[in-house]
Amino acid sequence: MNPKLSIITINLNNIGGLKKTIESVIDQLYTDFEYLIIDGGSTDGSQDLIRSNANKISCWISEPDNGIYHAMNKGIRAAKGEYLLFLNSGDFLVDNNVLTEVFKEEHTEDILWGTSRFSRNGQVLFNSPSPEKLTLKFFYNQTISHQSTFIRSSLFKQYGNYREDFKINSDYEFWIRAIILNNCSTKKLNNVVSDYNLEGLSGSQNNLELSREESKKILTLSIPQGILDDYSAWMEERKQLEVLYWLKSKQWIYRFLIFLYKIAINFFSWKKRLRNKSIGNAEL
Repeated sequence: MNPKLSIITINLNNIGGLKKTIESVIDQLYTDFEYLIIDGGSTDGSQDLIRSNANKISCWISEPDNGIYHAMNKGIRAAKGEYLLFLNSGDFLVDNNVLTEVFKEEHTEDILWGTSRFSRNGQVLFNSPSPEKLTLKFFYNQTISHQSTFIRSSLFKQYGNYREDFKINSDYEFWIRAIILNNCSTKKLNNVVSDYNLEGLSGSQNNLELSREESKKILTLSIPQGILDDYSAWMEERKQLEVLYWLKSKQWIYRFLIFLYKIAINFFSWKKRLRNKSIGNAEL
């Protein structure tokens, strides 16, 4: 019988992060899962670390690849689980009871998404967004955490694997493709599942601009431009309203601005009357 879950870890020369990831997986109290590690041909000792834990790893590969999503697609093809969880080296499950909590009930949904802690140098900075529903409104400028999302493996057979031409946000493209365009079923998990290490590729300051460019391109390729234009206008109006609501919450500032506005209106009204009077006198 195939396992309920396949956990897939990709790694390239990150032995310290990989050790942390492996430990968090093999310490889980839940056991109905397989563990796959896809290594990009590391030369920093990562392969020796994998070998030393080989009895707890279902499958591992170490060979050059063409990027993180190429490596993930290798994992997808090798996985046998009903659900897949992508936990990159350096990321880790927050405690040894996480998977027990997630799978203590039977799920029928295609995508189960939880929350991630975002950390840098061991310090937790913030948690990933957690809306009640996943809609285009949410995905327009946000995304769910890949490291805390359980994806039914059949979705990749149905809609295709990760696009390898996107270097950072191919998982975001997959959410748009599966959730928004094909309306697959989703379920919010009230669990913090993983700790996401911001020292990785997508967390690097050098890659933030590439990430924004990819997200914009993905939306443009996936959603009709007319809809995107409406969302852009709506977001701008929303920002303006947020400023207005903030000003209203600060009564003395709001009253002062209203006072200045009335003075300006009266001034321009007086100036207009004066100009009209001058024109009238000139005609006489």
